[in-house]
Amino acid sequence: MSGASAVAGRGRQVVRASGFVGITAAMLPAFLARMRATTADDRDAVRDRWVARWARALLRLFSVEVVVDGVVPPPARSGGRGRLVVCNHRSAIDIGVVLATFGGTMVSRDDVAEWPVIGAAARAVGTVFVDRQNAKSGAATIRILQKHFEDGGAINLFPEGTTFDGDEVRPFHGGAFVAAVRAQTEILPVGIAYPKGSGAAFIDETFMRHVARMAKSDRTRMVVSVGEPFVVRREDRATDVCARAHREVGALVKRARTLCGP
Repeated sequence: MSGASAVAGRGRQVVRASGFVGITAAMLPAFLARMRATTADDRDAVRDRWVARWARALLRLFSVEVVVDGVVPPPARSGGRGRLVVCNHRSAIDIGVVLATFGGTMVSRDDVAEWPVIGAAARAVGTVFVDRQNAKSGAATIRILQKHFEDGGAINLFPEGTTFDGDEVRPFHGGAFVAAVRAQTEILPVGIAYPKGSGAAFIDETFMRHVARMAKSDRTRMVVSVGEPFVVRREDRATDVCARAHREVGALVKRARTLCGP
């Protein structure tokens, strides 16, 4: 990297890191105040609008261009069906991308609740936290997700459980699919791809170090390929539903890769 490029990268890092904290810190109390003044029936829609606004602001700040391949079907907020969006996971950027594109609520590993800045925001918007090493936590999460679906809510899930580099879709954790079968919910498979060499992968570093590193980058163009939703039935086996979702996400990642480029 040339001296001029290094200086420019450090400049972007300062602006974006401070902007990340500033945007989140400014929007969070305004969001909480708005939610207190909102009726229970309207809270999901209000949350989706505010979270999408926050996510899009951060994507613009970090110069992330999201290309959506396919059609995002409107969420079903009535009839008790709900929606489970399942996606491969490569970067912390994925969270903003998924929330901006699909709305809904995230499922996250429990330690995210303690991350600087983002943890408070995640708790405020109703993120479902799960400790995958704790069987009681997993069982409780299944019940929480089932209730979300039965109430017509949308849940976003990275079922690989953590971030990985590359396009290989790792095995899925199956708990959310148990909840999906019990609630007979709709599943929307999604595949994402980043340019190779973009450095977007969140691997072996702290969250703040990852944000600081991504803040130096110039521009990132990534692709989100949206599949066809399918509805599961109570007689379906959760393992079969999980396997189908894994296959479809894998195919969508390959499609996203062809559009994103090598």
